[in-house]
Amino acid sequence: MAGRVEGKVAFITGAARGQGRAHAVRLAQEGADIIAIDICKQIDGVQIAMSTPDDLAETVRLVEATGRRIHAVEGDVRDHAALKAVVDEGVRRFGRLDIVVGNAGIGSSGATVETMEEQHWRDTIDVNLTGVWLTTKVAIPHIIAGGRGGSIVLTSSVGGLAGYQNIGHYIAAKHGVVGLMRTLAMELGQHSIRVNTVHPSQVNTPLAVNEATFKLFRPDLENPTVDDFAVVSQNMHLLPTPWVEPEDVANAVLFLSSDEGRFITGVTLPIDAGALQK
Repeated sequence: MAGRVEGKVAFITGAARGQGRAHAVRLAQEGADIIAIDICKQIDGVQIAMSTPDDLAETVRLVEATGRRIHAVEGDVRDHAALKAVVDEGVRRFGRLDIVVGNAGIGSSGATVETMEEQHWRDTIDVNLTGVWLTTKVAIPHIIAGGRGGSIVLTSSVGGLAGYQNIGHYIAAKHGVVGLMRTLAMELGQHSIRVNTVHPSQVNTPLAVNEATFKLFRPDLENPTVDDFAVVSQNMHLLPTPWVEPEDVANAVLFLSSDEGRFITGVTLPIDAGALQK
């Protein structure tokens, strides 16, 4: 039985772990070959441990275990040349490009807008917004050239549709992703290319489940634990869960990328356990 994206090729950023890995594996399970990129090293000023080459190697292993092909490269989404090179080579190998998942993103230490360090602001905007723009910039010509239409899914956040204190750089970037998506949906509709955003709440990945996040959510405690974080996170949701799983977001990406979502474009899709209703 053919998969829901059988024979298609997907380009995924931030694919070494977390949501990006889940997207790569889920799309591969449903028949897609994968072009993947991830920085696989630390960015100065980011307190949360970032991905490693071993993480990307594990994504490769998991995709290949599905029987699909993958071209995976270490690279920075802020680097236009690196992004173009990986996409161009992936299309040369696999012959086409149909799906783009602009997923790469970072978090950093929390601070009010007036006390935030300038470098933290710039890094977050550069990765979480400019990197998404560059991802689409290098991919769109290949999708148009294929003449078959396609799907672009950009990872925003509940923070792309609502404001939250002490992460103004992240909120600004994720709101910007929505504006980029809406513009691209208008520009690319004539080519049957659909563009949407997904908006997760807290996701059970290293980007969210770590000591820096625990302290951000529980500033009232000197050494908060994951259980302390879970209490506050649960209170943000209508459904009885403190977070969603990366596979939950991947299933939404699959839906939007498959023919089941063929007439869905310009949509902001929350995967948030009801957080935006509170």
